Amino acid sequence: MPHTETPGTEAGPAARLRWWSELPLILLVYACYSAGRLLARGDVTTAVDHGLAILRIEKALHLDAEHPLNRLFTREPWLGVPADFWYASLHYLVTPALLVWLFRSRAPHYRAARTWLMTSTFIGLIGFTLLPTCPPRLLDAGHGFVDTMAHYSAYGWWGGEASAPKGLGGMTNQYAAMPSLHVGWALWCGVMLWRHGGTRTAKAAGVVYPLVTTIVVMGTANHYFLDAVAGAAVMGAGLLLAPVVMRTADRARARFAPRVAPAAADSRATGSSIVSAGCQTSAGERIPRQRESRFAASAEPSASPSDAGEGAPAPAR
Repeated sequence: MPHTETPGTEAGPAARLRWWSELPLILLVYACYSAGRLLARGDVTTAVDHGLAILRIEKALHLDAEHPLNRLFTREPWLGVPADFWYASLHYLVTPALLVWLFRSRAPHYRAARTWLMTSTFIGLIGFTLLPTCPPRLLDAGHGFVDTMAHYSAYGWWGGEASAPKGLGGMTNQYAAMPSLHVGWALWCGVMLWRHGGTRTAKAAGVVYPLVTTIVVMGTANHYFLDAVAGAAVMGAGLLLAPVVMRTADRARARFAPRVAPAAADSRATGSSIVSAGCQTSAGERIPRQRESRFAASAEPSASPSDAGEGAPAPAR
């Protein structure tokens, strides 16, 4: 994958990033993402039609791996229960943990990585809006899918409505299946671990995490295989657009920052000229001779006899 860091874009702004400005930004983006998912519910009939269309395409291309995986996870609790915990929690734990790690330990790469993630997330939100999709678990039972989250709900905090806690299913959009940002965010995490982890264990985790997540989202009947492909495509688009987003942000910052900086620089220069020259104010007024003598006396403790004769006290012997 091409690097998102571009010369001159990363070093300057990244050096000025602070956690008290980054945290509200990330929370704001996530709040917009969550609110957008709820607003983009779409019509249920349309969502079901989209889901069935995806299933037909997969069957025609022999890509429908969801059925055998879902049957396996339903039949074997030792696979299905951990998969449900994986789906319900790691999506919200690993991604922010890696953001914090990058911010603290890989600061030169943080801004590009954060911009890539946020840009891709907003692209995914557009996908939810334009293509509401019914996940396999919500299709008619005749299609052969079992909702493992509901099947194993006694083992976890979730109910029968996606990964939302019991009783809070109304706070999630169950038809935001295309693209799969579970897979997209896991792919981002994998790339970060591979590129910046520094150890073989980190690189191995960078490969395993997105692959297992892809298997989990299909085995739990939360996503189709093409949802996962779309999630990876969204991350690719976000990667290409991230440098453009950063350059745009830099231009906007540069447009407003100089309006304050020169004024501060001018005031510092004016103040230094008053003290060093000792004879002229910023308005061009002459400083009285007595004030000039005081500046000279304070600046030169051992004044010359000629200076003492003009009214300045002679130095103590």
